[in-house]
Amino acid sequence: MKVRLVNVSAGYGRTNVLEGVELELSAGEVLGIIGPNGAGKTTLLRAMAGALRPSCGVVYLDGQKLGRFKPRDLARLLGVVPQVPSSGFDFRVRELVELGRLPHLRPPDRLSPQDQAAVARALRLADLEHLASRPISSLSGGERQRVFLAMALAQEPEVLLLDEPTAHLDVRYRLEFLTLVRRLAREGMAVAMAIHDLNLACCFSDRLLLLSQGRVLAQGRPEEVLVPELLRQAFGLEALVLTHPISGRPWVEFRLP
Repeated sequence: MKVRLVNVSAGYGRTNVLEGVELELSAGEVLGIIGPNGAGKTTLLRAMAGALRPSCGVVYLDGQKLGRFKPRDLARLLGVVPQVPSSGFDFRVRELVELGRLPHLRPPDRLSPQDQAAVARALRLADLEHLASRPISSLSGGERQRVFLAMALAQEPEVLLLDEPTAHLDVRYRLEFLTLVRRLAREGMAVAMAIHDLNLACCFSDRLLLLSQGRVLAQGRPEEVLVPELLRQAFGLEALVLTHPISGRPWVEFRLP
């Protein structure tokens, strides 16, 4: 499975937030989307998910234009975890995760043993089995984030799009979450995630895409993107780029002017 954007511009109303984005996301890799606030990270993910129609350019999914897919078919292929997920109702955890199977059902179908197995696996992967009977309203922000990840995983998608997935997680769950993301990619999923923490992005991404003012400033391996001059252009700060003693990957420290 491959997602490809060709000269994509997108925005809201008459204002483009993204301009001329070109990228490819392939099965088996994690793409970290980085950049300052307002750079267009969420807009890019929405365009990749088909939730926002480009004003220019084309998004392809496995060689077909994204707009040609029926919503149900697209939901079988793409799993999305938004930055601020909301259920609308106070579902119990298992009930919400079960909603991830809807693209695979046709009314009045009920969950089959295969569906139940997918839900159980998603709960296990997101470490939610002990919370399965709890209402969403009783959970912390980090726990809710994991519930929406589980709902996306229950879809059994081939592409997973994550918008700031670690924003509400403590240190342990951040590492566990991103380790799971790496595992899913190794198993053949294509993953794109917008993430603010450059060092986490570096450690858990195969490639990085750096956005600045709606344009791609750089993309490539972490060591090709996390360089002082590019970081200065994007964030307006001086960056010290070190080599992590364990991972051997770049490690960024910013200095205030």
